[in-house]
Amino acid sequence: MNKIGEEQEQNVHWADETAAKIIREKGAKDCYTCASGITPSGTVHIGNFREIISVDLVVRALRDMGKKVRFIYSWDDYDVFRKVPRNMPKQEELKKFLRFPITMVPDPWERNESYARHHEADVETVLPALGIQPEYLYQAERYRASLYAKGIRKALEHREELKNILDKFRDDDHKIQGEWWPVSVFCDSCNKDETDIEGWDNAWNLSYHCNACGHRETVDMRNAKGVKLGWRVDWPMRWEYEKVDFEPAGKDHHSQGGSFDTARHVCKDVYNWEAPVTFRYDFIGIKGSVGKISSSSGLVLDLGDLLKVYTPELIRYLFAGTRPNTEFTISFDLDVIKIYEDYDRTERIAWKIEEARDETSYRKERRIYELSQTAVSPEGKTLMPVFMPYQVPFRHLCNLIQIAGGDIEKTIAGIANARTGRDPLLPEQIPGLRERCKCAKHWIDNCAPEEFCFKLRRPEDGRTPGLSNSEIEAVGALRDSVVERIETYTEDKPCAEAIYQVAKDKGMEGKALFRAAYQALIGKDQGPRLAAFLRSINKEELLGILKEYR
Repeated sequence: MNKIGEEQEQNVHWADETAAKIIREKGAKDCYTCASGITPSGTVHIGNFREIISVDLVVRALRDMGKKVRFIYSWDDYDVFRKVPRNMPKQEELKKFLRFPITMVPDPWERNESYARHHEADVETVLPALGIQPEYLYQAERYRASLYAKGIRKALEHREELKNILDKFRDDDHKIQGEWWPVSVFCDSCNKDETDIEGWDNAWNLSYHCNACGHRETVDMRNAKGVKLGWRVDWPMRWEYEKVDFEPAGKDHHSQGGSFDTARHVCKDVYNWEAPVTFRYDFIGIKGSVGKISSSSGLVLDLGDLLKVYTPELIRYLFAGTRPNTEFTISFDLDVIKIYEDYDRTERIAWKIEEARDETSYRKERRIYELSQTAVSPEGKTLMPVFMPYQVPFRHLCNLIQIAGGDIEKTIAGIANARTGRDPLLPEQIPGLRERCKCAKHWIDNCAPEEFCFKLRRPEDGRTPGLSNSEIEAVGALRDSVVERIETYTEDKPCAEAIYQVAKDKGMEGKALFRAAYQALIGKDQGPRLAAFLRSINKEELLGILKEYR
């Protein structure tokens, strides 16, 4: 097999393909730098997370190839606070800080030292649960420490060239008019960016005046705290400063003549650094109810919300199993069940419990599964679990939790007892099962459609009102013929056949018996598949609920 064929054989996943491209285009290096970043101007939502996880997957792929990688995540907290998001508290108070750097806006929750830090901390505390641990760079700190003084001066020295690069992708109506500067200044007196540059001495001194408060001064860029490059120059300047080899961007930045196109030219022509390898990632939609989040609060879904419904491995799976340039929807409705089923199938294939369609399919599914795991070695390489996780189908698990009245530990104990004499539930499998139980319970309580939810009746509730005498008699027959010997049914099919036999003996349609049984058990006309449902409930509890039916 030739070299290209070998590469195709190995690179079965898009992250591996991207890693190979980085090595190919950037050449052999002691360390590759992969970058991501966001402005913490509001809740860092799940759309922003797509960039973080996309970079992490490529970082994993590079490390799995034996490469050393620096994964940096920039908090652009020296950007301007332009507007107050609808889902923020203390709206009027926050409006007083418009045009300030975000890092100087107070935290309306009074938890952190600033508005920016509040949103940064929300992300930083959650990412480790997904096995993502980048090196965080705080741009407010870096600008105030004058780390970029040389880069700022270079931009000023190439001011006309930068203007031409930016105008290259603009029509005549949008070209830069009049005097233009690639920098802005936060006023040292009032902290706002409503300033105009008055002059530059072709060295380190920059003069400005503030239109908001009238302050005027000349600052030395080697120790000035408020001088900052504009976005389309700041981005490529930092690529060169950090020696970035890879950074993706959203499709808005990757549009023809968009910010990535201009940044690529600025990086090469002004900062003498080749732009990083990149790809475009697409948008993410939201489907289904997510509980407290609503359009009136801004319809913002963050990673913490997602972790309430999906385990960390499932979240990684959603992104690892989808190419970045493909738009997809995060579901909170009944699709959640299907997503868990898809992951479980991938898991069974990866562990060779279920046979894949062919060898190529097996390698692809296994690689997706590997990249979905949160554990990594000290070198950052992907690790498979030591034991295959114990699988309980999500739909069935939701039923078990509701049968247990929402008690997760009771649910786990019931699963463990049901495995007595068969494949046991190992102690190492319990933490993962508990996490899935927590997600299932949250989904039932906050997201599941009403028809999916139920509450098991209690023996003291007596008979369900409204049932006819024939229905009461049929439920009693179901108790005596099926429930009394429920432990003899080792599978659902013979149990279902016995239920239908009761209906036949009572001269009624199976559907009518099912309705009566559901009414007796949960007070609803429909419910989980009856045979599996009966087999999942403790026999003595079942007999207690149905004792009055005769």
